[in-house]
Amino acid sequence: MVLAGAAVAALAAGALTATTANASQETPTAKTLSADSAARLATKVTSQIKGDAGSYYDAAARKLVVNVTNQAAKEKAEAAGARARIVEHTMAQLDSAKDALTAKNIPGTARAVDVKTNKVVVTADKTVKGAALAKLQKAVKAQGGKAELKRTDGKFTTKIAGGDAIWGNGGRCSLGFNVTTADGKPGFLTAGHCTTAISSWSDSQGGQEIAKSGDGKFPGNDYGIATYTGDTDHPSEVNLYDGGTQAISGAGEAQVGQKVTRSGSTTQVHDGTVKAVNASVTYPEGTVNGLIQTDVCAEPGDSGGSLFAGDKALGLTSGGSGDCSSGGETYFQPVPAALDALGAKIG
Repeated sequence: MVLAGAAVAALAAGALTATTANASQETPTAKTLSADSAARLATKVTSQIKGDAGSYYDAAARKLVVNVTNQAAKEKAEAAGARARIVEHTMAQLDSAKDALTAKNIPGTARAVDVKTNKVVVTADKTVKGAALAKLQKAVKAQGGKAELKRTDGKFTTKIAGGDAIWGNGGRCSLGFNVTTADGKPGFLTAGHCTTAISSWSDSQGGQEIAKSGDGKFPGNDYGIATYTGDTDHPSEVNLYDGGTQAISGAGEAQVGQKVTRSGSTTQVHDGTVKAVNASVTYPEGTVNGLIQTDVCAEPGDSGGSLFAGDKALGLTSGGSGDCSSGGETYFQPVPAALDALGAKIG
């Protein structure tokens, strides 16, 4: 969070039926799908497969790729219209490994299941060194082939400052999405590390109050809600910073491989790809779980800003490493989980 001019660090055929000699036996062809359709198919297919090993969206080919651990599951996934590949580890095994690594509670680290490599990728920032790095390396090695360690030159921080700037008590964040609160009033979602630190919001620095913070969670989760107190226009749309806006019709679940867009008040609009879901990041204040990991950049002041795909709200900017000059990675609180917890709805 940007406070009083200083950055405060915080930091997705076993047995072919017998046929006559003249009949052809063709391998099922994967369906061409949108990201939303792929997400729905993924939920259906993986719930029916024993030993689910995750899935991701191939945006270039517009296909759903499903990981499986045996031939029977491969045939079932392909019959449903997905591409399938056999891998070594189930999602349950990888999630267990991720949880064990998260429990080490080492600040400056992030953990996520990479469904494309079928491993847990542990990322350590530049602050992890000495005894802490040795502890991390030992923990990763203990997971055998289920985990690997990577380094980032940046530092994991929260990105407090959608899309439009919101100001309060000397700090700045970004508005995520306008909502209707549980009691039927107009409000907005933003990051929990914003609403737990700032109680009153304005749409300009030193301006009149437009909203008051309500429930917020950080760490553990990173979502917060504020209720409008003034007569402020609050359309269900995101600022694209080119004179236009993107209408938002509802919330959606992020899918690995999905193309996404982020809007924030510091760096405005940037695009990227979902790299993982259910990621965990350990900031100095504690660990936040269940995050969307992307290769979209962000900087301080972008916190709480909108992650979306088309007209669907996906996430709220939590934190990450790097910047929009050198690049980086950013993590987002999923919007559906925030809405469920707060009893709010988009619009």
